[in-house]
Amino acid sequence: MGGNEMRITTLVEDTATKPKLLAEHGLSMLIETGKDNILFDTGQFLSLFYNAKVLKIDLSKVDRIVLSHGHYDHTGGLKKLLSKTGKVDIYAHPDVFAPKYAKGKERDRYIGIPYKKEELESRGAVFHLSREPTPITDNIMTTGEIERVTDFEPISDDLCVMRDGQLQKDDLLDDQALIIKNNNSAVVVLGCTHAGLVNTLQHICELTEEADISMIIGGTHLLHADKCRIKRTMDALFGFGVKKVATSHCTGTRASATFLDAFGCNFIENHVGTQITF
Repeated sequence: MGGNEMRITTLVEDTATKPKLLAEHGLSMLIETGKDNILFDTGQFLSLFYNAKVLKIDLSKVDRIVLSHGHYDHTGGLKKLLSKTGKVDIYAHPDVFAPKYAKGKERDRYIGIPYKKEELESRGAVFHLSREPTPITDNIMTTGEIERVTDFEPISDDLCVMRDGQLQKDDLLDDQALIIKNNNSAVVVLGCTHAGLVNTLQHICELTEEADISMIIGGTHLLHADKCRIKRTMDALFGFGVKKVATSHCTGTRASATFLDAFGCNFIENHVGTQITF
């Protein structure tokens, strides 16, 4: 990288098309600014470390970690990662450690962070838990808690949280994204976007003074979206000034095909090993 360039490398994602790399349901992306190395999510566990080795990326140089939300496929690599980083700042929403479950026909399944907060702290984690937008570097910040304003981006009823000994619907208030300010526009890095892509981008526009959102990278949670929701999402993207889209993880084939049709050569399938420089 040269000058003020930044690079985002996808280390964990559901698809691997390049030789020797390993796919895994989950997401992790390394953001290199030339001065800082920020890891956004940590995948489930195994592929983060395997793929980093293949790509010759030294995870011990990670100096900040940001968690998009508290599901296992975005947080499972934390414990082992701490053995490489030592003491490190970790940014997340206060609900990130809430006991999260997915409803099943026969039994409910735990899908939250697979570690206790105290266990991670004993290994060097320094948690910064906030509902508010939080600066990570001079030009990178979290969105904080995202207001839900649309009527077409519901949270699945199958996603629950344990409160007072009973499962209740999880509104996933811990879901957040990263904002990178870049030449009078914003690059948005997404984890799972449970809050809804349009809700997320609307929140970012209100939060920042950037002219537009030039690129979105990551999971858009459109895997099970119908054609109507995908169309309404697509219409909104152009309204936000989005010029490039690099989708991952929970986006789905139907939505990806629609993104490709709409953005053409400015659409990227952001799989394991993909590097985006801007």
